[in-house]
Amino acid sequence: MENIESAIRASGIEFTRVESTSPPTLLIENDDLGSFAELLKTDGALYFDHLANITGIDNGGEKNTIEVIYHFYSIPFNQLLAVKIVLPREKPEVESLCGLYKSANWFEREVFDMFGVVFTNHPDLRRILMPADWEGYPLRKDYQHQETYRDIQVKY
Repeated sequence: MENIESAIRASGIEFTRVESTSPPTLLIENDDLGSFAELLKTDGALYFDHLANITGIDNGGEKNTIEVIYHFYSIPFNQLLAVKIVLPREKPEVESLCGLYKSANWFEREVFDMFGVVFTNHPDLRRILMPADWEGYPLRKDYQHQETYRDIQVKY
C-alpha cells in the first residue's frame, strides 16, 4: 500500500487513508476523481486496469451525504483498492469514468437508478433496474414507496 500512496502523493492529488478497511480505502475529493482514476490506470507503477464495482451509500441523518465507492483492481499486481468520495444529498453529482473504464457504464447507471447520483458526461445515463418512469430512488433513506404503478397496486 505504501508504493500506491507514494505514487499518488507524487502526483499532487490529496487523499486520506481510511483506517481498518479491507481492501485499503482512500478518501478523495469529488473534483479529483477523474485525474485520480486516470493516474491509477496509466501509471505503470500502479496500473489499476480494472474497475470491478461502483456502489453507493446514503448516510442520511445528520451527515446528509451520499458516498460513492469505487473498487479498482490491478490484474498484473494482484492488488485491490477502494476509493471513496462524499457528495451532498441535495445535488449528488460526480464525473463519469466511462471514458477510462468501459465497466463504469452499467455500474454508474445502477448507482444513478438506486441513489440518484448524476454522473456527468455519461454517454447513456438512464435507469437500468427500475422502469424509466419510476418515481424516486429506492435505496435512499427518504424513499417513499409507490402505492400504485401504472394503475396497478404495488404490494410490499
